[in-house]
Amino acid sequence: MPDKISRGRSNSPPRAWQRMLSGRRLDLLEPSPLDIEIADIAHGLARVARWNGQTKGPHAFSVAQHSVLVERLVCDLNPRLARPARLMALLHDAPEYVIGDLISPFKAAVGLDYKIMEAKLQAAIHQRFGLSALVPATLKTLFKKADHLSAYYEATQLAGFEDAEARRLFGAPPKALATPRLVPLTTAEAEKSFLDRFHKLSA
Repeated sequence: MPDKISRGRSNSPPRAWQRMLSGRRLDLLEPSPLDIEIADIAHGLARVARWNGQTKGPHAFSVAQHSVLVERLVCDLNPRLARPARLMALLHDAPEYVIGDLISPFKAAVGLDYKIMEAKLQAAIHQRFGLSALVPATLKTLFKKADHLSAYYEATQLAGFEDAEARRLFGAPPKALATPRLVPLTTAEAEKSFLDRFHKLSA
């Protein structure tokens, strides 16, 4: 009898959903916008560490805090940007509340399957909050530039990179931009900061 039970379990399809604290059950392979809540996103992103946690200070620099920084940098680069585009910038790494923040070298090693899952989650998140499922190419370029700027500031202030190395990897920041001073927040502070920014942009 135990053998039959174990064989039955091994033939079952692997679980592909995750239960969220909101009570939602999110299918990772075919995510539905109806199962996405901003509270879950903020809670998860505040607990995902950038740079695999290899940053200075008593707290990790979270993806939630990084997302707020990127949205700020996007506005610095294009002050006339419409509010929906700024909301997209804030949510640019939102899928990581489920799949985590893989460093770029590991993303390349994982390959296409990871990118497909990430794209599906991103589209569902956008649809949940009334945004275009796909990011227009011009905005994608702008977000990538802001993301690289954020990486430069994080690398030099928190992750132990020399300035020359950071410039080579992420590019030099424009001289006209004010340099942000990065202080990693507690998870509660990072979660609140992300939620506050979301509600302001989506009001």
